[in-house]
Amino acid sequence: MSPLVQSFHDPATATFTHVVYDRAGGHAAVIDPVLDYDPASARTSTASADAVLAFTRTQRLTVEWVLETHAHADHLTAAAHLKRETGAKVAIGRGIRGVQSHFAPLFGLGPEFATDGRQFDRLLDDGDTLAIGDLEVRVVATPGHTADSVTYVVDDAAFVGDTLFAPDTGTARTDFPGGDARTLYRSIRRLLDLPAGTRLFLCHDYPPDGRGATAQFSPDDQRRDNIHVGDGVDEDAFVEMRRGRDATLPVPRLILPALQVNIAAGELPPADANGIRHLRLPLDRIGGGA
Repeated sequence: MSPLVQSFHDPATATFTHVVYDRAGGHAAVIDPVLDYDPASARTSTASADAVLAFTRTQRLTVEWVLETHAHADHLTAAAHLKRETGAKVAIGRGIRGVQSHFAPLFGLGPEFATDGRQFDRLLDDGDTLAIGDLEVRVVATPGHTADSVTYVVDDAAFVGDTLFAPDTGTARTDFPGGDARTLYRSIRRLLDLPAGTRLFLCHDYPPDGRGATAQFSPDDQRRDNIHVGDGVDEDAFVEMRRGRDATLPVPRLILPALQVNIAAGELPPADANGIRHLRLPLDRIGGGA
């Protein structure tokens, strides 16, 4: 059964959130929701997530799942907000445990922060399946950008996270903990071997001037036009390109607030006795060759 898909673009973080559903009045999953965050004021807002919720209510959808393609470093997830509003379960790749183990000490989260993934309702492995009403979701492990990256394949739609970008911008970085350029190349080849009619839905688009943000491409588009990994680019050439490019990239603007929220399935830190929540900024620990 071919799913219906509604995509929402957040220009502040260049992120696409997707609602995949079986029919109006049916069942849905929300993939990679955004919690708005202003780094200057440290204010959060659920405006982007509430626009997604408004759509699901207009379509009379029961939201069964919030699906994360990985623990994002470029935006905060609204998974916890959507779970509270809809009762949906939150799922992510089982590799999140390694991401938690790496970053919990960086943020000083202490022994009370579990690093076994229990903050999520389900941890997913390659080949697992989920039901969304009449739809079946197949989980395809696509590590390389991060160790926990997964793609969700729903009939002729595949939600690829950061594994692929638009053909004219290529592929995601692999210099995060657990990332690996060779692994990413092999994950991408799995996606490009999907049937030609598959709709590949991106999590991000960073379009050059003159092109609007585009959520969807096909395997043929990517094989023909992807500047990093199109047909004719072998694994060794990709690894050399990716490692060289990664060495020049700046640290993502929201990596510190994003990761400490996202490894907790979108839950903000608990409030102190004065009622104020605090995010932590570890000094001199990332970037600058650290």
